[in-house]
Amino acid sequence: MYAHWAVGDMGEDDQWGDVTAEPRGLDYTEVSAGGVPAMWLAPHGADPDRVIVALHGGGFVGGSLYTHRKMYGHLAKAAGVRVLLATYRHVPQFRYPAQIEDAVAAYRWAVAHTRRVALAGDSCGGGLAVQVALREPGAASLLLLSPWIDMDPAQTATSYEENAATDVFFTRPMVQALIEQYLPEEVSGLAPEVNAFHADLSALPPVYVQCGGDESGRGDSERLARLTGARLDVFDGQLHTFQMAAGRAPVADEAIGRLAAWVRPTLGL
Repeated sequence: MYAHWAVGDMGEDDQWGDVTAEPRGLDYTEVSAGGVPAMWLAPHGADPDRVIVALHGGGFVGGSLYTHRKMYGHLAKAAGVRVLLATYRHVPQFRYPAQIEDAVAAYRWAVAHTRRVALAGDSCGGGLAVQVALREPGAASLLLLSPWIDMDPAQTATSYEENAATDVFFTRPMVQALIEQYLPEEVSGLAPEVNAFHADLSALPPVYVQCGGDESGRGDSERLARLTGARLDVFDGQLHTFQMAAGRAPVADEAIGRLAAWVRPTLGL
């Protein structure tokens, strides 16, 4: 199933992670997590029995262990727990459900190797994290950074218009094109197995959502918070996954600190 993958061969867009400062005091170890390429981000002295499984963003078309290892390394260090950063197969070569299958496989592997697990994800990785939690009950909590959840091709969120002047990249047509690549023609973007807004969210663990006030995708974060009662922090003046500037921008460091302080009690720390 994963024979096409070599764990170290996914660095084509590594420079994306250059916006993040290198965290210190961590060890990085690449592993195969149930057949899925993954990387342990282990702060020195971290509790081995608590883990955050993180799923990176990239619109299902990009992103890797290497683009996101530093941002999630900052989270690991701030929280004092290991992070298992996992990747997944990309479109257009692999379409839904490959990405969810990979995320579930990595999560199950982590559960088998530790005592308590939280889930984290940014952008489409945030949507994957929610889908994993729906399929695999038992996660301690969900940490979501600008999660992209709505796979409705219509993309009706008003935040596209409200933030059109500040977010010129994530336009409605651009997101619609990503959905078209991700979902096979026979799969509806309203189906609960791909769109958590149409699923029963009552069994989700505690959820913490962060987003930028100026991003076009803010509507997904606000909608999820309304549906689940999640804690929602909207950072004024910030764009999609602004936490990638951790170690270089005070607002990103503040956001990472809030995530770390919130997740520790859910992991029993």
